[in-house]
Amino acid sequence: MGEIALHKAPDIADARDRDIGGNCCAGGATALAQTYSPTVDYHEFVNADPSAFVRLDEDGNAMLHLLVENMHCANCIKNIEGTLRANPAVIEARVNFSTRRLFVRWHREAAEAGELVRPVIALGYPLTPYNSEMMQSAAAEEDRRLLRALAVAGFAAANVMLLSVAVWAGLFSEDMGPATRDFLHWISALIALPAVAYAGQPFFKSAAAALRAGRLNMDVPISLAVLLAAGMSLAETIQSGEYVYFDASVTLLFFLLIGRYLDKAARNKARSAAERLLLLKSVAATVIHPDGSRSTIAVEAVMPGSRVQVAVGERLPVDGIIFKGRSELDVSLVTGESLPAVVNAGDAVYAGTLNLMAPLQIQATKTGDDTLLGDIVRLMEAAEQGRAKYVRLADRIAEFYAPAVHILAALTFIGWWAFGPSWQVAPLQAVAVLIITCPCALGLAVPVVQVIASGRLLGKGILVKAADGLERLAQVDTVVFDKTGTLTEGRLDLVNSADISAADLNLAARLARSSRHPLAVAVARVGDSSGAEIDVQEFAGQGLSAVVDGTEIRLGSRDWCTADVDNDPDLDAGPELWLAATGRKPVRFMFRDQLRPGAAEAVSWLQKHGYTVELLSGDRRKVVEELAAAVGISRWRAQQKPQDKVARLQALA
Repeated sequence: MGEIALHKAPDIADARDRDIGGNCCAGGATALAQTYSPTVDYHEFVNADPSAFVRLDEDGNAMLHLLVENMHCANCIKNIEGTLRANPAVIEARVNFSTRRLFVRWHREAAEAGELVRPVIALGYPLTPYNSEMMQSAAAEEDRRLLRALAVAGFAAANVMLLSVAVWAGLFSEDMGPATRDFLHWISALIALPAVAYAGQPFFKSAAAALRAGRLNMDVPISLAVLLAAGMSLAETIQSGEYVYFDASVTLLFFLLIGRYLDKAARNKARSAAERLLLLKSVAATVIHPDGSRSTIAVEAVMPGSRVQVAVGERLPVDGIIFKGRSELDVSLVTGESLPAVVNAGDAVYAGTLNLMAPLQIQATKTGDDTLLGDIVRLMEAAEQGRAKYVRLADRIAEFYAPAVHILAALTFIGWWAFGPSWQVAPLQAVAVLIITCPCALGLAVPVVQVIASGRLLGKGILVKAADGLERLAQVDTVVFDKTGTLTEGRLDLVNSADISAADLNLAARLARSSRHPLAVAVARVGDSSGAEIDVQEFAGQGLSAVVDGTEIRLGSRDWCTADVDNDPDLDAGPELWLAATGRKPVRFMFRDQLRPGAAEAVSWLQKHGYTVELLSGDRRKVVEELAAAVGISRWRAQQKPQDKVARLQALA
């Protein structure tokens, strides 16, 4: 096949791919290279108007989120980030391998977006302004391309292998004539060559991009092995040779495509936690206009200063200040606190939290990616990207494996050319070396093991987020637990139901069924809430009230139910509700987030095997202290916000 010579130019728009000859398809090779040239990629990026996607932070610096293509390993992350950070205008540049997102922050007056990312495109990484729908469609299209390539390679491998079995059987039995053998070789060529050209594109594109950028990756020896095997087989077929390797080229592609598809499937299954967190983001917001009218718009269109209506059961779409209303919010996303927080006019509230009690009007202060939810997503992405410091085993091997294979193949070619019976034998031996040394173990075995292992772990409730997670597990010396939903069940349960009469429990359940408050839900789950419907009023931060048989019944907070508990030894023993009625003693309902079965045993096992165990929680100090004592953890921190947890993990790393 024709070879492509590339040279570096100061301006990528002036760079050219030049064909310098070859034994076949030279023009096609040049066309393929130009199709994926940085020139085309750069002009496509500029035409997409990246300036329309640039946002400003609080200090007036420009921010841009981009979608990166052709990114396959930790070296790709290092190349992209290193290239951008070499620009003095860049303040921050980070790549998330899971989401394929590039985030750049720079001094706005120092550079335009297009000029800033031009060197990255020149490395062979096409960029597109980030759009969530675009990312999902691009990932789906890549999956479909891999499946089509896998199907074509499988079809070709099966049919060419059948023909090869007939040819080899005829050669050994010596009852197949040259004409029949050549005919079968030509049939194999007609099947294999189009299949190689189509199914090999994922490897060819990656290898071409790497060579264009002056570097090597694992796809380079794979592409060389497949192309040279097919090219030499065609040459042998034309010359009526006895031996061809069409079966080797297509079968090699088939198995490597299986590995590539399994690797991508594993990454899709372990999709970034940051993406899943974005599911908590509202997609629409109800805006109150100055004339009092209301309209529902996309949350991205809400501007700071707008007044937003939030109904009961909705997640807050923006950060802001409560303009009107009183309610309770599920803020576990922010603090990890198991109990809702009471909020009033003037209190600060945050996107992603859940409104539980009453309608609210909020004056927006931050919107879109500038909200606290956006900050949490960025913290998680930054934490995930810390793994870029760790180079996967396959990537470490790739640094020297590809050059070593090429040198070995070249030495084989030179040796057989100098000392062999004829020069025609030399390329055959060089191709054999490339095929034999092709990294099938890294391309197929490693993804298969990762998929099987991550699938078994997922069945046990453990999500492997990072592709290198299993390798890094061997270096772990400290295990850090969260509380809610990890060591505990993640829901509040009534723990003193045995001390409450059935009549009181059922009465409380009848009131509680009208509320979404976690404590009310816990009561309704235990008691019998059947019976005539009663008119229940809910008072944010206080509780529930109803009139039953002419008597006011209250289910709520200690103060609201006027419970006299001065001598109660369990005054601060955790979440509680009180059931009160005129002329009767208040009844206390106590709740706990129950410890998971086996949690204490798991902590004990880790400690016995030499691991340091810590507990980080956003919950209250007393609750965390009691839980830590129950499971045997001596190192614990309470009231930790997400950024505090990230800082602690970074300190440990």
